[in-house]
Amino acid sequence: MNSTQTGHSDTTTDGIRVRVAAEFDEAHSAPDSGQWGYRYRVVLSNEGNRPARLVSRHWVIRDANNQAEVVEGDGVIGEQPRLEPGNRHEYESFCPLQTSWGTMEGSYKMQWDDGAAFEVAIGRFFLAQTAAPISALDES
Repeated sequence: MNSTQTGHSDTTTDGIRVRVAAEFDEAHSAPDSGQWGYRYRVVLSNEGNRPARLVSRHWVIRDANNQAEVVEGDGVIGEQPRLEPGNRHEYESFCPLQTSWGTMEGSYKMQWDDGAAFEVAIGRFFLAQTAAPISALDES
């Protein structure tokens, strides 16, 4: 399945590949109270030929009413991973919504060893109960 069919994201910028998938988290949701929770998994891979460090993140989260929330911060889940060529870094996080579905997209600020910074795109993915499970990332 491609990302259009799964609701996932798969983008590559300057040799840094970012794949993201989200799935509904029933244990952290209360639809009767207007709360839906989604876990998402990010797999970063350095498919280029030089090391890079993830410095910061920029997310745009949109709910079904097109209400946007911007989330920015240093690193990811308290880390600023350095990726050697051929290496990868994975993490999981969580996104609450006040509607039953939404989207996320954004970018990572990365830095080469020489100090030059660059932006890596995180393509739009869906926070929806119909999206393919997170485990589908293992198949791509």
